[in-house]
Amino acid sequence: MMQLQTHVEIPHAPFEIAPCARMLFVGSCFADNMGRRFAEDRFRVTANPYGVMYNAVSIGHTLCRVVDEAAPADDYSVAVLTLGTNHIYLLNETGEVVDNCQKRPQRLFTEQQMTVAETVESLVSSILMLRERWPQLRVVLTVSPIRYRKYGYHGSQLSKATLLLAADEVTRRVPEVYYFPAYEIMNDELRDYRFYKEDMLHPTDQAVEYIWQRFADAYFGDDTWQYLREWQPVKEALGHRPLHPDSEAYRQFMDKTLSRARQLSKKYPNFALDIDIQ
Repeated sequence: MMQLQTHVEIPHAPFEIAPCARMLFVGSCFADNMGRRFAEDRFRVTANPYGVMYNAVSIGHTLCRVVDEAAPADDYSVAVLTLGTNHIYLLNETGEVVDNCQKRPQRLFTEQQMTVAETVESLVSSILMLRERWPQLRVVLTVSPIRYRKYGYHGSQLSKATLLLAADEVTRRVPEVYYFPAYEIMNDELRDYRFYKEDMLHPTDQAVEYIWQRFADAYFGDDTWQYLREWQPVKEALGHRPLHPDSEAYRQFMDKTLSRARQLSKKYPNFALDIDIQ
């Protein structure tokens, strides 16, 4: 049979993400997309709590706030950090890197590009800070597959190359840090434009789902796959939109759904039973 797709090989990780694990997603809008997908399956997700962050310094700013404001019960098992760009903006008045220019005039800022070494040092510092708070935390680094038109496509590729080199160096330098090739999957396995939205830059929902599936293949074990098989019919039932929502038949249907959800919460202690059933 002809091979019509270049497949990105991803070895199974040396650890597994447990059912409904508490996960932290910080980075570009791709981090939002992945976090939302995990949240749909009742993983306990915190995704970009202070807004989208594109560069390593801004990601570090969010991680500092997460550590400072974490409650005693906030025990993350996995943090997924998604790098979008090596471009940073410094506020001329203070020289500090800003996370969001908030539509203020460009003349107030100076744009710079972080080197590979600067990106590495920023990430290592942030990860070590997370580890001091949560010693058992595993960290997954990804590079967002979304290109930046404003840099020019060649400039965008140079930016991504910087991030890829930095991510590789961090995985070599810091234990329990892993790289997931979201960028490569989008550009090699899903290179057809039907997997892009109308702007020809952002991945479609189908593409995000495919990348999530590849992530799951790498980081889920038998227990998590079993949980998802049990959760799927409940998830589908909750998404059902009835023609007659006031009928007795629908009421019985939803009572049965709630009962199944309660069974899941007993079997999987981290399963959040915050289901609103009318």
